[in-house]
Parts: sequence; structure tokens; C-alpha cells
Amino acid sequence: MDLACYHGNLSKKEGENLLVQRGKNGSYLLRDSESVAGAFCLCILFGRLIYTYRITQEKNGLYMIQTAEGVKKQMFPNLKGLIANYEKPSQGLIHHLLYPVNKENSLQISLDSMSGINSSIYDTYAEVDERDYVQVLPS
Repeated sequence: MDLACYHGNLSKKEGENLLVQRGKNGSYLLRDSESVAGAFCLCILFGRLIYTYRITQEKNGLYMIQTAEGVKKQMFPNLKGLIANYEKPSQGLIHHLLYPVNKENSLQISLDSMSGINSSIYDTYAEVDERDYVQVLPS
């Protein structure tokens, strides 16, 4: 896939760690969904939480982010177009996409965090448990 922020088969936990280590609101990455075959997850850091939006490819080949009932669905011919749209403010996500966490930079982010950089952010995030998660996908 021709998107630097796409991490493939990255686990939810590994993705969250990368975003927390980046430590900036609007940091994001794209990974394969662990629970829905063929779907993607767009993960965004905002505040102390990671918000995850599921992206599916429809039968007509267009991509869309799953939204709550009543929210107008937008369709995109490719993932680059979808990402570009959500880089703009006020498009319906918790925060617009600002800082891609690119796959090739992820190793350096992980190494930096092990040497103590951004450790206070990670320590703060470590206090969050599953009850603090906000569900943004429809049930």
C-alpha cells in the first residue's frame, strides 16, 4: 500500500503505544483491523485517549469510515483521498489528522521512548484502563 502511515498487521496495543509515544493531538496511523477481515482502523491520539475508526471498502470499491447512525456517509475512491479529506478540520472525527506516524519512523519512535524520551506521556497513558475508552464505532 502506498501510504507511509499504513502499518499493516500492527496490533491495537502496538499502535496505541506508537501514538502515545508521538504525544501530539492529531497524531494518527492506519492499520489492519484485528476483528474485521479486510477492514482498516484509523487510530487518532487526542488528549489521553486513542480513538479508532473502522474503514471498510464497499462492493463498489469505494472506501468509507463507519459512522454513527444519522451521520452522512462519505465515500472515497482510495485511502489517500480519505486521509486527505480528514486532514481538514471539522470533518466529523474527534480531531483532524495532523501528524502521521509513518511505518518507517516507528522503529525510531520506539527506540526514543526506551531511552526516556516522552516517558511521562507514556506513564500518564499507562494509567488509563479499558473503562476509559470511548466507543466511536456503531455497535
